[in-house]
Amino acid sequence: MNMGYKVLIVDDSHIVRRVLIKAFGLADVAVEAFHEAGNGAEALTFLRSQPVDIVFLDINMPVLNGMDFIRAVRADDELRGTPIVIYSTDGSDSRREELERADIQGYVRKPASPEQLVQIFSSVLGGGTK
Repeated sequence: MNMGYKVLIVDDSHIVRRVLIKAFGLADVAVEAFHEAGNGAEALTFLRSQPVDIVFLDINMPVLNGMDFIRAVRADDELRGTPIVIYSTDGSDSRREELERADIQGYVRKPASPEQLVQIFSSVLGGGTK
């Protein structure tokens, strides 16, 4: 029986990752484990060793940015189906259009409210609350 979801948070800011984890706690979303990566390269390495149920992804990061991470995941037969939700301050129309073409499952502007997280989980994973 699934006790909860495995969530990968990819953001170059440790503080942002902590804030998002705290928001999940307040949202009462059924998360079994949080995994963190500081950039897209770390996240790809992690995903190849351990699949997750959903990825929350920043766009602007060093080493491998969010757009390049999405392209790498979607090009990988093993990882292609991994749900990706963008978690970013970049909400420009051109960026949103680019992301929609990139086959993402959702978009949340920083900072996210617990209610927004519950809504994203419900729309992407069909539930998510305890």
